[in-house]
Amino acid sequence: MAVLGALSVAPMTGYAVREAIRDVLGHFWSESFGQIYPTLAALEGRGLVRREDRAAPYELTGAGRVRLRELLAEPVQRVPPRNGLMLRLFFGRQLGPDACRELLLEAKADAEQQLAGFAALKATVAAEGGPDTPYSLITISAGEHTARAALTWAEESLAALPEPVTTPTETDLPGGEQ
Repeated sequence: MAVLGALSVAPMTGYAVREAIRDVLGHFWSESFGQIYPTLAALEGRGLVRREDRAAPYELTGAGRVRLRELLAEPVQRVPPRNGLMLRLFFGRQLGPDACRELLLEAKADAEQQLAGFAALKATVAAEGGPDTPYSLITISAGEHTARAALTWAEESLAALPEPVTTPTETDLPGGEQ
């Protein structure tokens, strides 16, 4: 579906499909790069995509457009999440509050970076215009909302962790006693 969808936007070489999936769809969909070229070959074999010669870009055929619409109309399959951060935090007592704090600070920084990336992507997509723009902006908006929620969650979680334990130093004790 991702490969057919990418080709529905514009004809592309295999490399361009790979880049589009990584750079554009990668904000909400991951695809193994090792699968893209075999998928293109299989789609070509089924007559869903074509190219004039081996150096030419792939383009969607009429049958490919029909198959894409069929795939898009299928119910969304929910995949159980696998989130390494949540797994570590769930067992945070074993990891310790300082390590959990570091994980949360990383999550906060990641969310801030994602927000900045979505802002730049949004500006680029809006400036380019085109018939796919409203749909692209909807998915970018979802990414922004998710990143803002992650940022808020990380800040709240940092506040909920026990304060770091500090051991007094010689200068902290009255009269330099230990």
